[in-house]
Amino acid sequence: MTALPSQTSPKPDDASSTSAALRVDNLRVQVRIDDVLTTVVDGVSFAVGHKRTLGIVGESGCGKSVTAMSILRLLPQPPFAAPQGQILLGDEDLLQASMPRMRDVRGNRVAMVFQEPMTSLNPVFTVGMQVMEGLQLHKDLSKAAAHTRAVELLQEVGIPDAAARMKAYPHELSGGMRQRVMIAIALACDPDVLIADEPTTALDVTIQAQIMDLLDRLQDKSGMSMVLITHDLGLVAESCDDVIVMYAGTVVEQAPVDDLFERPQHPYTQGLLQALPGAASVDDGQRQTRLSTIEGTVPPPGQLPAGCRFQDRCPHVRDDCRQDEPALVSLTASHAVRCVLSSTTPEVSDG
Repeated sequence: MTALPSQTSPKPDDASSTSAALRVDNLRVQVRIDDVLTTVVDGVSFAVGHKRTLGIVGESGCGKSVTAMSILRLLPQPPFAAPQGQILLGDEDLLQASMPRMRDVRGNRVAMVFQEPMTSLNPVFTVGMQVMEGLQLHKDLSKAAAHTRAVELLQEVGIPDAAARMKAYPHELSGGMRQRVMIAIALACDPDVLIADEPTTALDVTIQAQIMDLLDRLQDKSGMSMVLITHDLGLVAESCDDVIVMYAGTVVEQAPVDDLFERPQHPYTQGLLQALPGAASVDDGQRQTRLSTIEGTVPPPGQLPAGCRFQDRCPHVRDDCRQDEPALVSLTASHAVRCVLSSTTPEVSDG
């Protein structure tokens, strides 16, 4: 068992460099706040295996969406500074790619489904035109061929009377239908990796289940890899193979999903799981009658405490938690945690 450098994640066996569709290594993102560059994503690393789904979990403000936007180089500069680290799509580092090259990658090899389709779809163009755009740009299809394929895509994502819906504008569709259009656009060019950023947040429970079932079926059909960004651990349990838990811009735990749910090691992960309806207590295994909560809020960027970033909310905090920030430590080949309190985690010394 080896202590990793403070801001470096382990490389799980099932998503090794030889099998990863996407790898993020030591990603660091800064944004200018009140004329000061402040780090909002600090040393995040993970790998997404071929045909696997990685869940990224955490509260709002943990850095999940900033991480996702960094992969496609969509963060505005300014106020953001250029991301540092590596984002490897196969052997290509996207952080070193030119903007023309990134325009070729976006929507073609890596696609993204955003959490609010009403602000992601262009209100002045029909949904048909927006589905066709990527097909004509990346697949070099004629207008007639792109139209035919766009209708097929809308049918594949479950939109009834797809040919007629091609002429509809986003505001004429329900929230669930708009999200299906976003998925059709994302999958139009058969991407290697799909990033889904809170894809069901604005939808009711029934539609949420339909959208996640759709994504699962389309993944099985196409063999793409997927990154699912969410605060909903229920979605993670049902849809993901691997999971990383983020807190205040860092990874605090990562593991295969079954291992994480059965043996959560970080107090933050334990708190998230205990907050699920009907969750069992980590300490005694008894089912709760009331929902558990994690007191406090995520510290804002630039106001992080010395030592462990979770210390002010942790029910197990002790003096050494307030000294140096713990390293992310491998417990097994695929499970790592950033906490000195884990029963199997050695304390990290300066040496």
